[in-house]
Amino acid sequence: MRRRVADGLAGVPPWSIAVSAMLAIQLSNALSVSVVNHVGPAGTAWLRMSFGVVFLWMFSRPAIRSLRRRDLPSLLALGVATGFMTTLFLAAVERIPLGTTVAIEFLGPLVVAGVMSKQRKALVWPLLAFIGVVLLTEPWHGSIDLVGVGFALAAGACWGLYNVLTQHVGDRFSGISGLSLTIPIAALATLPFGLPQVLGGSLDWWVLPMAAGIALITPVIAFGLEMLALRRMTHTAFGTLLSIEPAFGVLIGLLVLAQSPGVMQLVGVALVVLAGTAAQQGGKRTPKPLMTTDVPATPGP
Repeated sequence: MRRRVADGLAGVPPWSIAVSAMLAIQLSNALSVSVVNHVGPAGTAWLRMSFGVVFLWMFSRPAIRSLRRRDLPSLLALGVATGFMTTLFLAAVERIPLGTTVAIEFLGPLVVAGVMSKQRKALVWPLLAFIGVVLLTEPWHGSIDLVGVGFALAAGACWGLYNVLTQHVGDRFSGISGLSLTIPIAALATLPFGLPQVLGGSLDWWVLPMAAGIALITPVIAFGLEMLALRRMTHTAFGTLLSIEPAFGVLIGLLVLAQSPGVMQLVGVALVVLAGTAAQQGGKRTPKPLMTTDVPATPGP
């Protein structure tokens, strides 16, 4: 089944796969707000990772014995980055609007895109996207929660690392195989912070089913799509294409959370969409042959 899905997406432009993943991630983040109000950001992130493990292992169980020693550092690093990227992001969303959080967090992938670019002219698009990010955040108002901004910046650092490591792991394992190895690590990494919040929170009857549904969207579907997209795109193209994500954050924030953007923020949205659309031109990457053919995972029951 995993191979049929991958083959079915082979002819789909990689940038459209990335866009689908971004929409799914922002939808899951918006839906997480209600869960955060009951079990906190760390508790919500841990529940998402834990349910993600359950769903992933229903389709693909990691065959630990087939791992090589040199695979472990990247898998461990990606798992930890994934867990804390989600935890820190939700901690920021608890304090500042979704669109603003995504805009600030985007600075992480933006730095990766600029540093790893092989063409100087490609830096025009990250620069344009940065201007859009500034317009989205509107720092001149002086009313942004600095703690929330700090959480978003820390999440951005994890996001930049996540993108680099996801492409590396994606070159070694197929999407769902890689996730079945890294999401359990993310769940373990966030357990010391998440479990106390869950136990000390308000576990209404709908909280766990809601967290499970969100986990199916992200990390299972969305992160799988991202891993597939990163196998076929350069870091620069993918990182700058992510400049569209603040626009998606504003849009989902408006539709799901009723967080209305101002005129200046809409101008920022237009700029980041322009930068993201332009950046994906010439960003196609020929995927490296998988070093294993779905060997790292064995079918679940």
